[in-house]
Amino acid sequence: MAEIRVAAEAGACYGVGRALDMVREAAAAEPGAVRTLGPLIHNPTVVADLDAKGVEVVEAPDQAAGKTLVLRTHGVTPEVEEAARAACPKVIDATCPFVKRAHNAAEQLTAEGYQVIVVGEAGHPEVEGTVGHAPGAVVIGSAAELADVKVARRVGVVVQTTMRKAILQDVIDALIGQAEEIRLVDTICKATSDRQRAAAELAREADVMVVIGGRISANTTRLAEICRAVCPRTHHVEGADELEAAWFTGADLIGVTAGASTPQDQIDAVCARIEELSR
Repeated sequence: MAEIRVAAEAGACYGVGRALDMVREAAAAEPGAVRTLGPLIHNPTVVADLDAKGVEVVEAPDQAAGKTLVLRTHGVTPEVEEAARAACPKVIDATCPFVKRAHNAAEQLTAEGYQVIVVGEAGHPEVEGTVGHAPGAVVIGSAAELADVKVARRVGVVVQTTMRKAILQDVIDALIGQAEEIRLVDTICKATSDRQRAAAELAREADVMVVIGGRISANTTRLAEICRAVCPRTHHVEGADELEAAWFTGADLIGVTAGASTPQDQIDAVCARIEELSR
């Protein structure tokens, strides 16, 4: 039977665990009275479980008027937070502390007169929140996108917490020679870097890799990209029900990793199902 090995660093990070604890505590204290502004985390299974417990998702603060509103882990713009506090008697800020650091850094760099460049995925809620703290900031997803940017003399760089270090390094290398002063605040979360490194190490040894997490999760998608680059038989799933026995044919080592929004019980369920299918 094939060996099933979970990456040394995998699954829910501190920020996700903290947010889930905050929401569950609030829901227990106020049954049916808690809402989250957007999905709490990018994990459809977890969001569905919260909904079953009466914690509904709303898309705008006024949809939660009179309720307790939880600000998601990805954070929001100052304007959205202000609207939330105006509409709701109680607001719980579940923004990941590492995301808060990126917001604060962008705000500080703007105040000091730097042109702020956010290295991240345009349209991602975390990035939108960061830009909200730095009016006029430019968002780029790669060094190649700098070709469309008029680079100022003084540039401040912050990073989406789930970006790959290699992409950030490429951007910094490309800025050298264009800007006279470059100030980098590396806001990539250590948990993200640790998971990416551990996933790559395991993928180099594995015959098959299974990456667990929401398909809309940026950090999980990047884990899948990293694994696929060295292990072509990489499969990204949201749950154990998506696994197929044919994936594991002839495999001696099956590697498993999971995004930062994936709780341990989902990892356990996938591993148990892989064991059944690979016998």
